[in-house]
Amino acid sequence: MKLIRKLHFSLIALLIVNFMNAQAKPASSKEVATGKINGADITINFSSPSVKAREIWGGLVPFNEVWRAGANEATTFETTKDIMVEGSKLPAGKYSFFVIPSAKECIIIFNKEAKQWGSGKYNEKEDQLRVKVKPQVAKSSTEKLVYTIAKNKMTLSWEKWNIPVMIK
Repeated sequence: MKLIRKLHFSLIALLIVNFMNAQAKPASSKEVATGKINGADITINFSSPSVKAREIWGGLVPFNEVWRAGANEATTFETTKDIMVEGSKLPAGKYSFFVIPSAKECIIIFNKEAKQWGSGKYNEKEDQLRVKVKPQVAKSSTEKLVYTIAKNKMTLSWEKWNIPVMIK
């Protein structure tokens, strides 16, 4: 009888532990940034990783390689109207959003294949638009990656960098 009780107790404990682990938040939470620029509704869907005392730029995110601009699935950027990004036209639509960072500039990529996992299957031939921007050193460190949309720009902020992208 004692053996059966021990087995029941062990089974219940195992179920409780599994249930609690299933309820834990993912390491990189899903986030959405929204805003309006010049009459266009902008929506950015991304997973927000944390710095966790790691070197981000040139470390976790290598220089001169395509990065998914978030974690997990590729970040998506959607606009309801045609917009001008850094002086170049981006038609209305939904795009995967990538960045190729380097110490002095970042290549911003809007790719027509919106549904992608990470950047492993990224295909440059599907790029709708590429522009170059300069990263800025932030006044303070940002622990979790965040996108903000203001009246004339979108900014990616993470660790000690802000990457502004001018939009009209």
